[in-house]
Order: sequence, then C-alpha cells, then structure tokens
Amino acid sequence: MRPSTEPAVPPHDMPAGTDPVDAIDAPGHHRSDLTKESESYTHGHHESVLRSHRARTAANSAAFLLPLLGEGMRVLDVGCGPGTVTVDLAEKLDGGEVVGVDAAGDVLDSARELAVQHPAANVRFEQANAYELPFDDDTFDIVFAHQLLQHLSEPVVALREMRRVAKPGGLVAVRDADYAAMAWYPASPELTEWNTLYHEVTHAYGFEPDAGRHLLSWVREAGFDPSGIVPTASSWCYATPEDRRWWGELWAQRCTESNFAVQAKESALADEVGLEQLAQGWQEWAAADDGWFAVLHGEVLARA
Repeated sequence: MRPSTEPAVPPHDMPAGTDPVDAIDAPGHHRSDLTKESESYTHGHHESVLRSHRARTAANSAAFLLPLLGEGMRVLDVGCGPGTVTVDLAEKLDGGEVVGVDAAGDVLDSARELAVQHPAANVRFEQANAYELPFDDDTFDIVFAHQLLQHLSEPVVALREMRRVAKPGGLVAVRDADYAAMAWYPASPELTEWNTLYHEVTHAYGFEPDAGRHLLSWVREAGFDPSGIVPTASSWCYATPEDRRWWGELWAQRCTESNFAVQAKESALADEVGLEQLAQGWQEWAAADDGWFAVLHGEVLARA
C-alpha cells in the first residue's frame, strides 16, 4: 500500500513562533509545508481535527484533575486548542483564573469566541510556545496539558517549563493517548495499516505516538519528586452507532485531508491511493453494527 521508497524530505526553514517546536530544530526532523498546516502538529487544524477537539470536555479529558480544583486557583492549559476544556475548567472553578495557551493563532480565535458564548469570565487565551511559556516562575496552582506531549520533539523540556511556572507544591497534570494500545473490532487490515503508518509518520518527524506509556518516565526525567507523582490511565470508547459514525468519519477525513496526509506523502511513507484505502477502511469500520474502538490514555499528576 505504501511506496517502497525510503523517507527523504529535506527540512524546511521555519519562521519563529509558528509552532511549539520552533525552539527545537534537531537534525533529521522533517518539516511539513507551513502553507498547509501547523508544521509539527501531525493532525494540523483541519476541520476534521477541530471537530474532534471541540468534543473534548473537562469530564471526558480531565476527570483525573477535577477533584483537585480548588477555590481561587490559577490554572494554565498548555496546548489548549479551541478551548473547550479550558472554558469548561473555568466554569467548574470557583473564582480564580484559567489561562489557555496554544502556538496556533487561528485556533485561539475560535477559543476566544467560545469563551464569549459562555458565562465564565475567569478565562483568557494567549499565543505561546510550550518551551518558552510567557509567565513568571511559580505562577500557577495547576499546569495542565492534554494530548500535547505526543506532538513535541522534546517533551521532557516542555515538562520542565511547566514545572517552572507551577507554584511550589502545585500540580502539573498531563494526559496523552497511546496509539499502540488502541484496540478495535472487527479486525480491519486497513485500520492495522493506518496504525502502523501513523507510528511511522510521527517517528519520521521526531514525535512519540505512544506518549501515554512514557508519561511517568518523562515526568521523572523532568526532575519531579517521585513521591509526588501519581500515574493513572483512562480511556475513550466509540461503540454506539452515533459514536462510530462520528469517529470513523473524522478519521477517514484525516487520512486524506489533514496534515497527517500531508506528512505521510511528503515523507514518502504513503501515496494518495493508499490513504484513500485507509479512509475506506475507516468508513467500513464505522458502518459495522458491532464496531468498537477504544483509546487508552496515560495520565500523570506531579507535585512541583
């Protein structure tokens, strides 16, 4: 299905401030076309991606953190995307403030529009690089990052920066999916090939798709006290007809239209015909009456 040629993509020059990995330019990391979408973010900000992000809430994406929210806290959401979780956290917080930061200016416009539509007045958004957060040391009670570290070439560096802006005794809370641990039924050669290709593409660009299982190790490497680290796991499941249709359709689109498709082709790991076949496999899975798909996430709470 994939071309037999080896990946051979010269790195492109990158304007500063366009993406969380601007500060990291390790040799051998491929760069996708900035005119297409976010350079490093494998999914980019195609509508099929944002449709998924807008479905995220504090309940389905930050449940491990919610019991720890306290009155008057300052919370930072790093890599907030369209801001649905950020705004939800602000609505659940009694007083205090929630700040969302993201490297993509366009998606922050959507986040600000969302905030206007909700009653929470204690939320704001800023454009920022995850490696260089524009805040003083010891600023936030909680620093949260959801599905961010899997898209960074230096996740430990980002964790150290999150620790820097967290107050002493505050929390850094991270949650990431683990692609190798994803499971589905019925068996599908196309979904198996999609999962293999996703790993190859993200590895070609220097990122870790199985971040969920690495979080504990990364947090320890970042210098957090092991006695203050709590690792857990949770999952998303798509099995109802409505959920299958939604999940299958958005991934079918990602396979052919998102930045994942751009990176797969420019790294010579897939061609348009192969990507169309993967999209068809997703549509067939979504149409199966007994279709089931689970996404495992690693989670870590770490005291600063």
